[in-house]
Amino acid sequence: MGKSDNNSEKMVAALLIGAAISGAAAILFAPNKGSTTRKKLFAKGEKVKNNLQEKYDDVLKNSKKEVAEKVKS
Repeated sequence: MGKSDNNSEKMVAALLIGAAISGAAAILFAPNKGSTTRKKLFAKGEKVKNNLQEKYDDVLKNSKKEVAEKVKS
């Protein structure tokens, strides 16, 4: 993985974390019942978890590919 790939990954991770924090803050300050807020937080958490899992899977796949290429050379 090149240096720019690493920077891109860090930027995507920062964006996902920022989106999760801002989404949670918006939900917490919204005037809803506690049960509604908890449901929204859970749904948002699931989305963030899925996004992070996809990113992790992509990084793992790319890393394995690079290692395989290095071993071949």
